[in-house]
Amino acid sequence: MSAPFQGSFVALVTPFRNGQIDEAKVRELVELHASHGTDGIVPCGTTGESPTLSHDEHKRLIEVVIEAARGRLKVVAGTGSNSTAEAIDLTRHAARAGAAGGLVVNPYYNKPTQDGLYRHFRAVAESVAIPILVYNIQSRTAVNVETATLERLVRDVKSVAGVKEASGSLDQMSQVIAACGPDFAVLSGDDNLTLPLLAIGGHGVVSVIANILPRETAEMVHAALDGDWKRARDLHYRLFPLARAAFLETNPIPIKEAMAMAGMIEPEFRLPMCRMSDANRERLRAVLKPYALVK
Repeated sequence: MSAPFQGSFVALVTPFRNGQIDEAKVRELVELHASHGTDGIVPCGTTGESPTLSHDEHKRLIEVVIEAARGRLKVVAGTGSNSTAEAIDLTRHAARAGAAGGLVVNPYYNKPTQDGLYRHFRAVAESVAIPILVYNIQSRTAVNVETATLERLVRDVKSVAGVKEASGSLDQMSQVIAACGPDFAVLSGDDNLTLPLLAIGGHGVVSVIANILPRETAEMVHAALDGDWKRARDLHYRLFPLARAAFLETNPIPIKEAMAMAGMIEPEFRLPMCRMSDANRERLRAVLKPYALVK
């Protein structure tokens, strides 16, 4: 496989302390991933609560992650916006900071047409030299990047190198792989669909649960990429309960609560994200116990 992005990428949480980004903890988390087999880090995505970050915080966080990674992991910076001009500004900054790529989400709220989506992603991709991953997540943005639009982008803009596919549809993912070819990276945006996607020719995952189980997530992905399907399947079923529990409430609430229970970060959010309900927190704790993450 020659796709530029493959393997296990973590959709990094943004740790806060007293209302501010905890830069020391960010560096600690990057080090954890560097030592546990994660292939790449995606800061400032959905799991990183990017809509609550100011532009200065957004840019600083990307810089901190790149500095901490020291070239050991690929940093694909979340740089999307519902304003094309803002997405270009954020993506240019990420390129200057040394990111390996930019993850650009569908423009949200605007509800652009398919032609508008094409023009948006093309404008962002042509503004930088680094490769771009489209982040297709209709549940958060109200629009779906249709396969024909993605195929058009891949044909016309060589730096559109892949897609984080969070449609939840293996049918759509199959269409994308068939239309865009084996060198176009198709990464799962849903942990519970990573193994099925790999089985039909996908390239990896941008994972939520890798925040807390990085080694097992990476091992599952690489077992599948290496053709060891029994090992990959065993790991899939080991990780599956946590993949489901990670969405007991809106992401990233459950994963940050889980990390807090494991002593990894403070259980701090920015509104409108908030603490998990007591009932769901106990359900989450029960799921975590078999992983020896909590007592």
